[in-house]
Amino acid sequence: MKHAIVVDLGYGDAGKGSTVDWLCSPARSEPRAETRLHDEAQIRAVVRFNGGAQAGHNVVTPEGRHHTFAQFGAGTLHGVPTHLSRFMLVEPFALAAEAAHLAELGVPNPFALLSADSRALITTPYHRAANRVRESARDRTPGSTRHGTCGMGIGETVSFSLAVSPDKPARVGDCRDRGPLIRKLTALRDRIAADLELSGLRLPTDLPSPEFCADVYQAFAQRVRIVDEEDSGYLAALLESGPCVFEGAQGVLLDEWYGFHPHTTWSTTTFANAEALLKESGQAPDTAARLGVVRTYSTRHGAGPFVSEDAALTPMLPEPHNETGTWQGAFRIGHFDAVAHRYALDVCGGADALVVTHADAEATGRRLCRAYQAAADVPAMEKLPRSLIRDLDYQRLLTKTVSRCTPVYEDGPQDPRDWPDVIGDALGTPVGVVSSGPTWRDKAARLPCAK
Repeated sequence: MKHAIVVDLGYGDAGKGSTVDWLCSPARSEPRAETRLHDEAQIRAVVRFNGGAQAGHNVVTPEGRHHTFAQFGAGTLHGVPTHLSRFMLVEPFALAAEAAHLAELGVPNPFALLSADSRALITTPYHRAANRVRESARDRTPGSTRHGTCGMGIGETVSFSLAVSPDKPARVGDCRDRGPLIRKLTALRDRIAADLELSGLRLPTDLPSPEFCADVYQAFAQRVRIVDEEDSGYLAALLESGPCVFEGAQGVLLDEWYGFHPHTTWSTTTFANAEALLKESGQAPDTAARLGVVRTYSTRHGAGPFVSEDAALTPMLPEPHNETGTWQGAFRIGHFDAVAHRYALDVCGGADALVVTHADAEATGRRLCRAYQAAADVPAMEKLPRSLIRDLDYQRLLTKTVSRCTPVYEDGPQDPRDWPDVIGDALGTPVGVVSSGPTWRDKAARLPCAK
């Protein structure tokens, strides 16, 4: 398999960034062909295929450097370029801050490693502010609950683009032309303000002006390679030149169509976007290894159902890079949820191999949730029923059902080294990579390269 697609099979935070870092690392160039998951040549690029600035992919180097990747690909510390595909939501303000931190870590010119599809949507300060205003209002509304937003304006960016004609939203390509860009940003700000007022809410008055935003966006356009993909075939040429890694964001259980609605993201978090890009570029689907990432225990950051949650696990499983956030809320920990992960594999069409992370975590007292019990008088469910069509009403009903379920446990192994095999058996999917620490040196492949 020439390329690799990295997707989280949970609610996010399982280790996608660390996995991509390993795939791009010197470890992948060592002469051990029997352990390869894809072509042994140097990775040409990391392709981001969903989400935006709300991603938080933590990478720690063997020397102790740490960066949380949001829009840059997690191979950047190895000098691997990043391509932001048309499915990405680009936030230039946050991108500039991320580039500055990468420069502090020793990346000479981060923007020189970046290309972006001109069709990608821009997330603005107006989207972000509206996102936070709406989420705060849910706290004040009787009977309403938070959706679990990251507060970065992702949903607002997508919903606005769906509500207006395709030429209205600001896109990466618009950053090259100041006059039309300012007009788009002004219309966007006014439309968002009007929509909020219809709900009795107000857009903050201290936001950057359209003119100031245009200054930042034009600086972005001057430093990043903007690709008119429909004309140039840039991605097709990139994929043809050698192996690439497709880096997903969030997790399948947060998918816009198959997650537990409304506690979901406005993004397709399965393998689908990456496979669409491969197809558009003339690449056969079987040229990419589909890698599904899971921890040896389950986590969730923010609101929504979490059947196997167990607060007693929190003290024994410290979390160095995730904490309670103003918008997401608490970082929650539970026993490994085989039912939820089986559902994730089902809705995304399976995976070629699992990447099992946190295989060094304390295992004492941890269990495996093998089934859900919806009521005392009905059989336990080892597998959740999925909708065969995109149906948010069905997903709401599924959310209500799962929220009422209790876990059916079996004891897990007390030796952390045994958990990957237990997980592979529970999910019926081979374990391809085991991670026993935060750096690329702490990972080992188990599967040979496909012939």
